[in-house]
Amino acid sequence: MIVWGVVFAVAVIAELATLQLVTIWFAAGALGAFVAASAGAGTMVQCIVFVAVSTLLLLVTRPILRKLRVQRIIPTNADAEVGKLAVVTEEINDEQDTGRVRIGGVNWRARTGSDEILAEGASVRVTRIEGTTAFVTADTP
Repeated sequence: MIVWGVVFAVAVIAELATLQLVTIWFAAGALGAFVAASAGAGTMVQCIVFVAVSTLLLLVTRPILRKLRVQRIIPTNADAEVGKLAVVTEEINDEQDTGRVRIGGVNWRARTGSDEILAEGASVRVTRIEGTTAFVTADTP
């Protein structure tokens, strides 16, 4: 019986420390096992109650909580540049390791990630950012 009290306390403390809804189901399972132990159930029954309550609550509440959780991720810093149009300020040639683009007034090192060469003044679209390099493709109207 003391074991279930300790498991319950540890699970609650861990949940309060993380606030990620990771251990709350185990706390409820430990509480169920504690009640079973108080009623005189054997160790095997207590373990079954712990596993059953924890699993049941996990299976029932997790999908509901996933739907309620905020999923919208707001791109920040360089991620916000992906998808934007840019202008080539220095010819982009991956073989010669040259190329720069201007994205929203900021100069970036640029690559195509292919054999394509893009001339200065060309309009391009940013496909991804890796470190300080913008990967671009020719913008087709």
